[in-house]
Amino acid sequence: MRSQKSPGVVGVLSLITCICAFYMTTAIDIPLEVEQLPTITAQSPSSLIAFPFDESFPVTCEAKGNPEPEFRWTKNGQEFDPFLDPRLMKEENSGTFVIPNNGNITEYQGTYRCYASNKLGTAISMEIDFIVPHVPKFPKETLDPVEVEEGQPFTLECNPPKGIPPLQIYWMTINLQHIEQDERVSMGLNGDLYFSHAVEKDSRRDYCCFAAFPRIRTIVQKTAMSVIVRTKKSDMSPEAANAILERRPSLLTPSGVRSETQLVKGEDLKLECIAEGFPTPQVEWVKMGYQLPFKAKLENHGKLLILPRVEKEDSGKYMCKAKNTLGEAVHYFIVTVEEPPEWVVEPESQLSMIGSDVLIKCSANGTPQPAITWRVNGVPLQEAPAANRKMFRDTMVLHNAKASDSAVYQCEASNRHGNLLSNANIMIMNLPPMILTKEGEDYSAVEGKGIMMHCKVFSSPPSTVTWSKDDSSDSVEGPRFTVHDNGSLEIYSVVKDDMGQYTCLAKNTEGSSAIDAMLYVKDPTRIVVDPEDQQILIGTTAQLSCLAEYDKSFTNDFELLWEKDDMEIALNNTVNSSRYLVEDGILQIINVSHRDQGLYTCVARTPVDRDMASALLMVLDVPDAPDNLVLSEHKSKSVKLKWIPGDDHNSSTTEFIIGYEESQWEPGSWKELLRVPGNHNSAILKLHGHVDYRFRVSGVNAVGRGPPSEPTERYKTPPAAPDKNPENIKIEGHLPHEMDINWEPLLPIEHNGPGLEYKVSYRRQDMEEDWKEHMVKRHSFVVKNTPTFVPYEIKIQAKNHQGWGPEPKIVTGYSGEDFPSAAPDDVHVEVMNSSVVKVTWTHVHKDKLHGHLGGYRINWWRLRSLVDSKKSHGNKHALTFPGDWNHATISGLMPFSEYSLIVMTFNGRGNGPGSHPVNFKTPEGVPEKNPVFRVTDVQKHTVSLVWAPPIEPNGILTGYLLEHQLINDTEEMGPLQKVDISNPDTTKWLLRDLEPMSKYKFYLRSCTTVGCGPVVSEECTTTLETSEGHWKISEALNTSKTFHIIDGLEPGTEYTVRLIPNSRVENSSIFEDVITTRSTGLASIHGGITTQGWFIGLMCAIALLTLILLIACFVNRNKGGKYSVKEKEDLHPDVESQGMNDDTFCEYSDNDEKPLKGSQRSLSREIKAGDSGDSLVDYGDEDAQFNEDGSFIGEYAGRKEKRVSAEIKATVQTPA
Repeated sequence: MRSQKSPGVVGVLSLITCICAFYMTTAIDIPLEVEQLPTITAQSPSSLIAFPFDESFPVTCEAKGNPEPEFRWTKNGQEFDPFLDPRLMKEENSGTFVIPNNGNITEYQGTYRCYASNKLGTAISMEIDFIVPHVPKFPKETLDPVEVEEGQPFTLECNPPKGIPPLQIYWMTINLQHIEQDERVSMGLNGDLYFSHAVEKDSRRDYCCFAAFPRIRTIVQKTAMSVIVRTKKSDMSPEAANAILERRPSLLTPSGVRSETQLVKGEDLKLECIAEGFPTPQVEWVKMGYQLPFKAKLENHGKLLILPRVEKEDSGKYMCKAKNTLGEAVHYFIVTVEEPPEWVVEPESQLSMIGSDVLIKCSANGTPQPAITWRVNGVPLQEAPAANRKMFRDTMVLHNAKASDSAVYQCEASNRHGNLLSNANIMIMNLPPMILTKEGEDYSAVEGKGIMMHCKVFSSPPSTVTWSKDDSSDSVEGPRFTVHDNGSLEIYSVVKDDMGQYTCLAKNTEGSSAIDAMLYVKDPTRIVVDPEDQQILIGTTAQLSCLAEYDKSFTNDFELLWEKDDMEIALNNTVNSSRYLVEDGILQIINVSHRDQGLYTCVARTPVDRDMASALLMVLDVPDAPDNLVLSEHKSKSVKLKWIPGDDHNSSTTEFIIGYEESQWEPGSWKELLRVPGNHNSAILKLHGHVDYRFRVSGVNAVGRGPPSEPTERYKTPPAAPDKNPENIKIEGHLPHEMDINWEPLLPIEHNGPGLEYKVSYRRQDMEEDWKEHMVKRHSFVVKNTPTFVPYEIKIQAKNHQGWGPEPKIVTGYSGEDFPSAAPDDVHVEVMNSSVVKVTWTHVHKDKLHGHLGGYRINWWRLRSLVDSKKSHGNKHALTFPGDWNHATISGLMPFSEYSLIVMTFNGRGNGPGSHPVNFKTPEGVPEKNPVFRVTDVQKHTVSLVWAPPIEPNGILTGYLLEHQLINDTEEMGPLQKVDISNPDTTKWLLRDLEPMSKYKFYLRSCTTVGCGPVVSEECTTTLETSEGHWKISEALNTSKTFHIIDGLEPGTEYTVRLIPNSRVENSSIFEDVITTRSTGLASIHGGITTQGWFIGLMCAIALLTLILLIACFVNRNKGGKYSVKEKEDLHPDVESQGMNDDTFCEYSDNDEKPLKGSQRSLSREIKAGDSGDSLVDYGDEDAQFNEDGSFIGEYAGRKEKRVSAEIKATVQTPA
């Protein structure tokens, strides 16, 4: 802070650290660091009652000032020091003392006033009346019975004790039963009980008056009073004895003709007139010259007039009039509404310059007019005279005020209804500007928003405040800048150029002072992706998204919060943490329930601004159960049901489902009765007779069906005749001379009463005859001895003990069917192609059908293949064509075959005779694919291929089409090379001139004169060098053997040994190894080794291990001889996992569309899955083997006893 001070005030300002600025007429708000007059900050109410149930009673007086005020008290105008009384509890630096509620505290009752003083002056509190209430009690007294003549008035006096208001009075019996009050008997405002005339029932001995004081929680009871009502003498006539003399009214209360009432504005005015007389008088009320106020109320049977919260205009003259048939009585009330003191001008604290004139004004209104009393520092003015102080009516003037005139001036206004006290702190001083705002404050503003930069100044006289920017001598100006009276600078619609350093300069006649502040302008916080309104199904997860942009300088201070219905969602709450998840601005609500519905607000907040966006989440659920089900309009077969729909949970109810349950046939089972639109809440229910119903309703909306309502009470309908007859009548003829009639029986609830039976009536339709009738209780009937398949008319009528059902409908049916007696004629077959023929025939006459035409059936079978002359009757096939057909198409025939077929018709009884067989032949087709196609030998430039002919050539085999092409690892194909093999007996081929170390794909198709069949393929990779050896295949080995001796090998030669399955469909080896036979020159060396002891021990260990292994294998075979999954994987490794050896790498694929790599599959599995007719079993029973050159010479078939073969390929090693 920078300041300039005049020398005369340096001493004063050295004591001041922080002062608030204000003008002469404003209230003084000076920080406590500054010397100032005392100010009362807290005091007890003017009336303090010591209720007996309170533990203690604090008498409060708190004040602020500098120096810190000291406190003193007066009690009833005399000095009172709480510190001298050890029973009182005190606090340091406080004027408050506490009176404990122990022992007798009546000595503390009185009027207290607090004085808070320091060296500058004294402030005083309002007077505080401390009231110690005594426990109210009725006096102990003996009351004589009240004796009264019947018909005379009398009064029971209560005279309640004095106590803390409010007072509540009750008249009851000794058993706490209220005394009944009416126009004759009533209680007055003073608590007395008035009887306008006595009757005999008023005689009783326990009239008790109870006085309740709720503020002190006390109820006291007066001694019970006895009333004796003397009746007329018994010697009088009954009429005279019961007669009460009539008399004109007179007032029991109030007495006299006129009374005056005074009350304070805001209180309730209560005026009462209680009269006696016979007949009982009626009371009327008027306001003389005016109508009764609109707010006026009459109570206590018109005897009490109440005007709540009276105003000045409610003053006036009121009259009550009590009258009966004999006359009237009146009373006038003069009502005056007075007012406690109210400030017209309350004196205010002021700060003035030395030498100025100070005016302190104090005036108040009230009824009666309040008296004004002035004090200075708590002392009456006359006891503290001052030459420059003058009084002019309601204004005090301090002329040419001096610093010594600084004081607390008190003005008190009082009348009989209360008083007002005001302390005015008058400070007289000259001070240069003191800026109370801290130097070097940093302010952050948001671009486009406003900012307030503070410069709080205190001075006398008031200072002029100006603001400048970036050390400029010019003050900031423009419509966007405003300097407020308190010195603050407000900038509207801040822009980036407003950023910089600002200086606040305060000046007055005593000096100047300045501070600097820095303004930073930030980018606004803005929500760029608002959450969207959602309708979410209950029990699911709701997701609300919110994305915001903000100034990057607030990276560590930015918050993204979520509120629900203006309440922040506390994510650290144990309950909420499991249901609410917030991540990357997305709020997820798990397992949504009804309480999650509401308005969700995303709040993006930085220290300087915020942005909000809201979305409404509506939870969808099935409708709640309807309630308040009511049955009305009860009739014999209908009733009206009404209900109140349940909450539809944000999805409109589309319909209501009304269900019923009956107690006789299926008790406890609810069934649907009716559906009504969702905008209905009632329905007329059509009912059956003799049923004990109850009903319930459930709502349906887009979410689903809601729970049912509570069921209604039961409603039982009377018995009635059936409403309907059986339906779904079926007439069938299972035998030629019978007719079976069946129908759907009435449901039990449809019986409408006991004794249900059915009358079955029938007659022939084609003849004039009477109805034949039978009564049955079951739901079927058989008509015997009917002609075969003739039409009948049938009707079925229901009946119970109440009568017959409605007239039934007539249905037509036929008697029993017989087998057709004729076959179709003129059966003709037209061959369409090698596998499809068209069959035509003529219809069977309806007279030969003997029933309803079911359709036609074609049976056919294969006689033989035209490839050989041997006939072999194939399986019979059939096709059924329902309806009246005369042609059909048969597909799926074998080409180049001879077939035979017949045609027959059928009805409900069965098939008729077949037509004469018709033989036909199908033309040649293309062959099936070859079952075997293998690579047997792979060299550098040649590959040997073998195959088996197709099982079904479908014609005369003319040869084969062999194709091959070069492929690479990227699956690209080289040009396709073709080889036409015209000899159909050829089953092997050697391809030459191939590229070394190249991958080829081979394709083979069998051909007839019609064309070539489907392709089979094989892949293989040629070797790098030509092998001088060739493969040799041993005889088949039995799987029970565990070794095989190969003899005839050359010494010093490398051989490749493979163990392969004998099934040609498998192209993988079980075992493969490369061995080298010993050279003859090494025999002596080996002979020398065999004589060594370590070698002999090693061989013995190996033999022992081998023996153990053989025993384990033997035990494993005896357990079932099955391989484990791991053993199978070891015996049949994947081709790709084996890698490529130096000799060959072959893969098999049975069509071109299958992958070229890793696609090896079992041929035996493919053949088994296909047509069994394609099996190679048809080739014969000879053994299937390959010669040493690899040619296929025998059968391809699986064996029950699996065999394997060993292949040996030798490569001659050249000696080094």
